[in-house]
Amino acid sequence: MPQDVTFDLPFETPVSEHLAHARERHLRWVWDMGLVRSQAGFEEYQSWDLPQAAARTYPHASADDMTVLMNWFSLAFLFDDQFDSGSPDRADRIAEVARELIATPLRPAGTAPRVVCPITLAWAEVWGHLSDGMSLTWRTRFAASWGRFLVAHTEEVDLAAGGRAGTLGVQEYAEFRRRTVGIHHSIDAGERSRGFEVPAQVQAHPLMVRMRDLAADTIGFMNDIHSFEREKRRGDGHNLIAVLHRERGCTWDEAAAEAYRMTTVCLQEYLELEARVPEMCQELGLGAEQRDQVRMGVEAIQHWINGNYEWALTSGRYAAAKEGPAATAELAGRGSLDDLLAV
Repeated sequence: MPQDVTFDLPFETPVSEHLAHARERHLRWVWDMGLVRSQAGFEEYQSWDLPQAAARTYPHASADDMTVLMNWFSLAFLFDDQFDSGSPDRADRIAEVARELIATPLRPAGTAPRVVCPITLAWAEVWGHLSDGMSLTWRTRFAASWGRFLVAHTEEVDLAAGGRAGTLGVQEYAEFRRRTVGIHHSIDAGERSRGFEVPAQVQAHPLMVRMRDLAADTIGFMNDIHSFEREKRRGDGHNLIAVLHRERGCTWDEAAAEAYRMTTVCLQEYLELEARVPEMCQELGLGAEQRDQVRMGVEAIQHWINGNYEWALTSGRYAAAKEGPAATAELAGRGSLDDLLAV
């Protein structure tokens, strides 16, 4: 099954020592904020083990920051699952909530949301913590990446609502997936988790721009492979394997093999560019402190590639065999057991 597919990644990344402590605090917060509204929804959410994902992708965060990052993961993943293919009119509400989520980082921290639901209230609280201590340059960069991700999400929902999910060609889908996977702002958060910022001239350099794009492609394609069974149950055509199967008329196994090949090509190019980072630092005339910031920035990318991969292999979110209310919801085209868009 696709969740069992493994990749040969050339780096190992640590896991936060604060995982158990932060997980306990996080799960209480998720329930108190109304991000789960039923016992079945809470049990399904627990099976995803998002705290492990946060502990692997942000291994150097403090205990308090680790809880904040777990809280952020929960609202992002749960919002992603709110579309119901049986209720296409729900796309309008998703777009309304997405606009609010985009606007939050552009307002003073602590501003109450204009569109109120569990997702927006949770994000307003999380952003107040996540942005604390970071420069305007970082907050602006994060807000832009976060906004592009949410716009792409609403475009994906609109395609599904119009019965056009899975109609993109392979190349068009690959470019679209780079935006929907949401990796650019996730890498940005790696800076917040360790209290540093990658120099602006490095972020603007073509080498770093391409590395971040390739990391997004690699993670997005790996995620498509590992989540394929879940998305197939939901009838979701926004998956690289499904796109290859439809466009090329190949078997599911052949499509999965090609998706794997495409992923490894992206990973290999990323690694080739990563090896050129010292050359970029030399070109830009960076000092020792700035080079250290670049090193941590590259590690933030590595943490996401490897950490997300290790989590996806065991997360109940992508389980091939699933029973109970969650499986029933997925077969009905839903990703969530609870409605988090209503007040």
